[in-house]
Amino acid sequence: MRPPRPLPDHLARRAFSRDEAIAAGITPRMLQHERFEQLHPSVYRLAGVDLDETGIIHAARLALPDDSRISHATRLRMLGVERGPLVPVHFTVARDLHLDIPGIMLHRTVLMPPDDGVMVSVEAAFVGYAASARLVDRVVIGDWLLNRGHTTIEALLAFAHEQPWRPGAAETVEVAPLLDGRSRSLPESQTRLCLEVAGLPRPEVNVDVHDASGTFLGCGDLVYRLWRLLVEYEGGQHFNDARQIVSDVDRYARFRRDGWEYVQVTSRILGRPQEMVRRVHRQLVARGYDGPAPVFGARWDALFQEPSPQAGHRELRRRHAA
Repeated sequence: MRPPRPLPDHLARRAFSRDEAIAAGITPRMLQHERFEQLHPSVYRLAGVDLDETGIIHAARLALPDDSRISHATRLRMLGVERGPLVPVHFTVARDLHLDIPGIMLHRTVLMPPDDGVMVSVEAAFVGYAASARLVDRVVIGDWLLNRGHTTIEALLAFAHEQPWRPGAAETVEVAPLLDGRSRSLPESQTRLCLEVAGLPRPEVNVDVHDASGTFLGCGDLVYRLWRLLVEYEGGQHFNDARQIVSDVDRYARFRRDGWEYVQVTSRILGRPQEMVRRVHRQLVARGYDGPAPVFGARWDALFQEPSPQAGHRELRRRHAA
């Protein structure tokens, strides 16, 4: 028995199209062999080859026409946003094209937003994502994009106002006042948002704190300066990195010596957001805060409300009819 034709190196570690395989001497009949795995129509990989996120997105793109563009949450994920599932992979096409491919979401539009030939702009991706995202997710991802310089509030609003008929444009305008680009991580941003929406004072975000003589004490995640209270989100590195642990011990000691108190928030505590807000409120009260207690009403519920899957499509039809 003749040995199977080897796959060229440039195709061996990634997804490839049927046309690429044929050009490399792999016939359609050979592709039916068990050493190949079909991912999408006319898209394959060698069996057992693991694809990273970029590889999964590339495989999906091979299954679509050349005029499709990476968009929505997938475009944001390619920047490094780690929130929500990778699949389905999102693309946009500027025509009435209906394709039903598992694992791929193809959005249709009458006008392709700004793109670079592969992906839509960050502003267009955020607007598209906002159409079907919870308010809390819109805020934390918006903060992340601002913090890393991928866009600005002005650019987001300009795109939303220029093309208000797009699904997600109204949601982008709604979320803009809640964004704060000084937040350095998604959990930190969510912590801030929960405190604010529950009615507690809006903290300063990632600001340096000094004592009365001007000596630097540390940079606080969320700072209530009037009440000398810090709210600190503690990610995994704060418990697993020895140097980070030593640094945190020293930093908190400096704050305590200067009369500051702090609330440490972990992923487990953030998973129970009302409890987290109440903890912060109790500490604020202990430090002299006499303002309103937190409120978990309609505004709070709206943070975590799942939007209707068809909301964006209904809004698009309504605006075209207007």
